[in-house]
Amino acid sequence: MPLSSIEIIYADSYILVVNKPTLLLSVPGRAEDNKDCLVTRLQDNGYPDALIVHRLDWETSGLIVLARDRDSHRELSRQFHDREVDKRYIALCWGHFTEDEGTVQLPLRYDPPTKPRHVVDHEQGKSALTLWKVLERHADHCRIELTPYTGRSHQLRVHMLAIDHPILGDGLYAHEQALQAAPRLCLHSNVLNFTHPQTQERLAFTCAAPF
Repeated sequence: MPLSSIEIIYADSYILVVNKPTLLLSVPGRAEDNKDCLVTRLQDNGYPDALIVHRLDWETSGLIVLARDRDSHRELSRQFHDREVDKRYIALCWGHFTEDEGTVQLPLRYDPPTKPRHVVDHEQGKSALTLWKVLERHADHCRIELTPYTGRSHQLRVHMLAIDHPILGDGLYAHEQALQAAPRLCLHSNVLNFTHPQTQERLAFTCAAPF
């Protein structure tokens, strides 16, 4: 996949905002055959100073911000840590929701026996909160807006599974019907708002889901 397929949404001397394609790692994996990723492609093709600030899953597409210097990286990382960044996602979720919106507050932890899966664990899990809202209703699924208040690994995928609405095309968590209902994981980061690390201007980005 050439760099040209990675859409550059915004670029200046301090930050990059890009649209990460599905089936591309955010950072290099441990295995030798997993070195290809978003950050190395950017570094090798005109942005050698690109630094990862946050990540999206391999299968998840959408908006991601990268820093271009250490000070900007530090400030953006602080904003994510202090929950000053507005992140929203679009997902297609299996089944019919009885309400129009709601929350999922279930603690999560990594599950080594079934890696790379995560599970709900009320004793050892870390707190996790997701807000959801129905945007459209279809015959066997709904288009949902997801807002993660916390940023746990696989949070949106596990939380939707936990309320019996797995994300379509999710090879890790969806049951067979939901898995076969889409050719890819239907999860896309479509809104990303944060404060510019140098100018202090509040920036707002949107990127339509490709499904």
